[in-house]
Amino acid sequence: MKNQIRYLRYEMGMSQKELAEKADVTRQTITALEKGKYNPSLFLARKITKILNCEYIEDVFFLDNEGE
Repeated sequence: MKNQIRYLRYEMGMSQKELAEKADVTRQTITALEKGKYNPSLFLARKITKILNCEYIEDVFFLDNEGE
């Protein structure tokens, strides 16, 4: 699963550590998400979506063949 976490986080001026703390996960989890090496639970995906000031999960996360 691909995502726009890095871009959205950068636009907000937020570090991986700050996002991790707000989402109650480790920085390593954020790194893995940004690299597409970890697929979040629906709960975590929704939480990150809200933290990044997006309305829909699809604004942040998309399947590999979408958005290309």
